[in-house]
Amino acid sequence: MFHVKQFDVIVIGGGHAGTEAAAAAARMGSSVGLVTLDPAKIGVMSCNPAIGGLGKGHLVREVDALDGIIGRAGDAAGIQFRLLNRSKGPAVQGPRVQADRSLFRAAVQDLLGKLSGLTIIRGEVVDLVERDNRISGVVLADGTSLGARAVVLTAGTFLNGVIHIGDVSRPAGRVGDAASEKLAARLAALDLPRGRLKTGTPPRLDGRTIDWGRLERQPGDEDPVMLSFLSSGPVVPQVVCGITHTNGRTHDIVRANLGRSAMYGGRIEGVGPRYCPSIEDKVVRFADKESHQVFLEPEGLHDDTVYPNGLSTSLPADVQEAYVRSIRGLEQVRLTAPGYAVEYDYVDPRALDRSLAVRGIEGLYFAGQVNGTTGYEEAAAQGVVAGANAARHARGEAPIVLSRTESYIGVMIDDLTVRGVTEPYRMFTSRAEYRLTLRADNADQRLTPMGAAVGLVGAARLAAFDKKIATLEKARRVLSARRFSPQILASAGIPVSADGRSRNLLECLGFAAVSQETLAVLEPEAAAIPPEAVSQLRREALYATFVERQASSAAAIRRDEGQALPEDMDFGSIAGLSEELRGKLMRIRPANLAQAARIEGMTPAALLLLLTRARRENAQRARA
Repeated sequence: MFHVKQFDVIVIGGGHAGTEAAAAAARMGSSVGLVTLDPAKIGVMSCNPAIGGLGKGHLVREVDALDGIIGRAGDAAGIQFRLLNRSKGPAVQGPRVQADRSLFRAAVQDLLGKLSGLTIIRGEVVDLVERDNRISGVVLADGTSLGARAVVLTAGTFLNGVIHIGDVSRPAGRVGDAASEKLAARLAALDLPRGRLKTGTPPRLDGRTIDWGRLERQPGDEDPVMLSFLSSGPVVPQVVCGITHTNGRTHDIVRANLGRSAMYGGRIEGVGPRYCPSIEDKVVRFADKESHQVFLEPEGLHDDTVYPNGLSTSLPADVQEAYVRSIRGLEQVRLTAPGYAVEYDYVDPRALDRSLAVRGIEGLYFAGQVNGTTGYEEAAAQGVVAGANAARHARGEAPIVLSRTESYIGVMIDDLTVRGVTEPYRMFTSRAEYRLTLRADNADQRLTPMGAAVGLVGAARLAAFDKKIATLEKARRVLSARRFSPQILASAGIPVSADGRSRNLLECLGFAAVSQETLAVLEPEAAAIPPEAVSQLRREALYATFVERQASSAAAIRRDEGQALPEDMDFGSIAGLSEELRGKLMRIRPANLAQAARIEGMTPAALLLLLTRARRENAQRARA
């Protein structure tokens, strides 16, 4: 009798979403099968060689706080570290790492290799085993069947993927990898709402042929900020990036060949990311701009390839060479690979609930670009949630749901599942209403305890976190032990108003001019506080007043979230709702009042109708 190998969780795809999903499920004690076309490509950075940035760095820190792998891998491979928005407040600062591609891939594979219960399987998933709207496994192209209690699909750009270079198009998920057409057909049979999106990548350059002496140089930070809370500093040599600019000649070349662009020639129907436009988009949409900045990012310590960030394109290879060589410092450059656009299927994320489970199909979860997002960081953040919830489903436990009041991950998932996407979704700090409290620096304080409570955080991470918290608590006690009058504080060099109100030193940390040495003048024990603890407490003090206000607002939101809407609520029968809102409610199926409030066109009167109906139906269920 043929034996089907059984897992708790199967993850389809070895990209950033897939690796985090597999790692999360394994950390929670599940047996996990990670199915990928080529195990050697697990951890490949398909596009730019960087992790983090504005908004994205917050997501990386949150994944790391939940014991994910992207932050540690990024730090292990980091060849340049920069804290973006350093001159602005901590709430909108984002850590970013330029990574060595080969070192990053090796780090991801090493971290996965240390997880017990994880099996990596070479193969292509072509079918889902489904009966009575319940998933019980997958089928590979060679006919092998694998059983599972839950399946996480992280197909990236592979579902019916097509690569476009000028007027040449071919099926592919990325250069060198075939598209996933049979799995796309299987998903179509599930009748899930789908669409087409596109993304792109620039040509790659031979760094040995760049005239670096003519370019502006961009070094990393002297005091590097790491991605992971577990990292203490860079571990490999650091590099300098270059900066150059397009010019009028560059733009003329692009304009003259717009008809040969796959996008402007009408060969692409998918919508691209508005905030990462191609060079064709820049020339057309920003016609008044005389130049656009281009960052020249080395792809590795022992790799001469350079990534020209800002030159994404779907123009023919000969046009790419012409416009690249029109740029200062690149006149003699050699292109090692052309840029291209990739178009692919995605599933409307409004078909998912906030656990990233597909509504109406038990045991099936989606994560990453298949949900309409773009970027390594967004994919990794979804992967952690989908993997953790797949593991909990396999054990018959309730899902983990992150609120938008407590994490950027919660903001993203709420945005996706309630609003859907009209273009590839990218995280920005402006998307978070509570960004003053959802800072990158406190991601561990917000999420690590929750992760530990559900078994997602390992012993080593928890021990490091507990040590940090103990240090912070001791520092708080030292700095809040005594209060000082304005006169005494001013005499020590602390700029306070003569308002007669005494203050402790913890409150005084919010003043930018207060150094640790100044604190020690009034409280000698302050000299022994570790500098990083002082920096953390300074960030907390800076936002203390605003945090109290946001905490009150967030509590109100959580109360709304606590008012659940019955899963089977008949929105169509609620008198007083417009036909438009009825349609949106029946399609989106919000889980609670807070989600319903974020539906476009929702009104206070309509929310009151929903609240009244929900309370009545919930009361009837309670009596029954």
